[in-house]
Amino acid sequence: MSSTISATKLAQFGVIGLGVMGQNLALNIEDHGQSVAVWNLEPDWVGRFVSANQGKQIVGNTDLAQFVRSLERPRRMLMMIKAGDPVDQMLERIAPLLEEGDIVIDGGNSFFKDTQRREAAMRVRGLNFFGMGVSGGEEGARNGPSLMPGGAEDAYKHMQHTLESIAAKTSSGPCVTYVGADGAGHYVKMVHNGIEYGDMQLIAEAYDLLRHALGLSAKEIADVFARWNRGPLASYLIEISAEILTAIDPETHKPLVDVILDKAGQKGTGKWTAQIALDLGIPIPTISAALDARALSSMKDQRLVASAQYGRTPARYTGDRAELIAAISDALYASKICSYAQGMSLIAAGAHEWNWKIDLREIARIWKGGCIIRALLLDPIMQAFDRQPALPSLLLDADFQARITAAAPAWRKVVGLAASLGIPAPAFSASLAYFDAYTAAQLPQNLTQAQRDFFGAHTYQRADRPEAGFVHSDWNALIPRSSR
Repeated sequence: MSSTISATKLAQFGVIGLGVMGQNLALNIEDHGQSVAVWNLEPDWVGRFVSANQGKQIVGNTDLAQFVRSLERPRRMLMMIKAGDPVDQMLERIAPLLEEGDIVIDGGNSFFKDTQRREAAMRVRGLNFFGMGVSGGEEGARNGPSLMPGGAEDAYKHMQHTLESIAAKTSSGPCVTYVGADGAGHYVKMVHNGIEYGDMQLIAEAYDLLRHALGLSAKEIADVFARWNRGPLASYLIEISAEILTAIDPETHKPLVDVILDKAGQKGTGKWTAQIALDLGIPIPTISAALDARALSSMKDQRLVASAQYGRTPARYTGDRAELIAAISDALYASKICSYAQGMSLIAAGAHEWNWKIDLREIARIWKGGCIIRALLLDPIMQAFDRQPALPSLLLDADFQARITAAAPAWRKVVGLAASLGIPAPAFSASLAYFDAYTAAQLPQNLTQAQRDFFGAHTYQRADRPEAGFVHSDWNALIPRSSR
């Protein structure tokens, strides 16, 4: 079946999987002048999609072999199917039908180590496999997502024009770049989602402080967020949060947000981010606090019992309202910087571990549009990596030093106030602790190392001559008898 292309004319691009994301990406590709072949496991989905898009350059196929034959070479096809086993099953079905040099792109949220495995297996067969992060949801897929492809660099040129044409556009160019080899694209998308978790939790904590410390209504908080979105905090997540807070539930006529159960879900990319950070020894406390907050939120029944048992009710702030709103804004901004700093450090560590040549400036650039964490903050992040491409942390950039130094007094006030009022602010607190620890010349882990050496002979380095290497002490011989 076909729309406006004859059965003998080969399509320029293929899409496998006609869920909402697959459909929208197929239409986006077609909008930009390329003919598209489509295939779906359920044949009736193909028929409905083609029928709904008469007059477009779309070729529908219900036979997988015919779908492959309908594509010009090197064949380029994008899979938008469920991550996990379905991807492996699809590759086993389609690989025997392909020819050397053909390109298969996995646009789902696959674990990057699975992508590395799949890329290696396909490479042995002479085929190119790309793992590509796609951010922006349904709207982004249709009108311009942020795209993070990883695979063989020499094969990227066959995809580059199409991807650049469908990606979101900003003043810095199309929101797509070649990220790196094998799993680099999915790795960067994983960390993107981790930063997203942190950002969402920070905004939720700002909302919680405004409603509980100040007693603001959903509409009043919406106005605050809308105001913030016209300043340094401008971002997609602040923008939609302001809009969400104005929605009215048609059943109760209350703000819809007030009738939503406070149990947040998660799909796995945030958890992967935390696990990899632990493996690589990169601290990401803002992101980890966001994960913990979602896990705690799911314990609703236990929280209700505990709340009644302890009689916990947040106290109200009695000071100047405008002053606290401004302080929360500063705390949110400084914490947000820490969340991005942690994510960028984790990307750099992954690039080092797996020999990916990831350009962190480019990553900030392609996140400026289309993706969920797009924000005004990405411009100074780009500028920081312009000044120092190998910058170890955003916190070491002079511009960010000035930004955090200016926000720090209000940040400390908000974290302390939240604790004193009994309002949980785990991501604000974790961000501040991260900043304080990262900028501390002396931490208490000298005692930690002493404990480890005492009970397990794990050794330590001397502060006065660390170059001498690791040593062990006979602690029992050194401790005065009077201390025992």
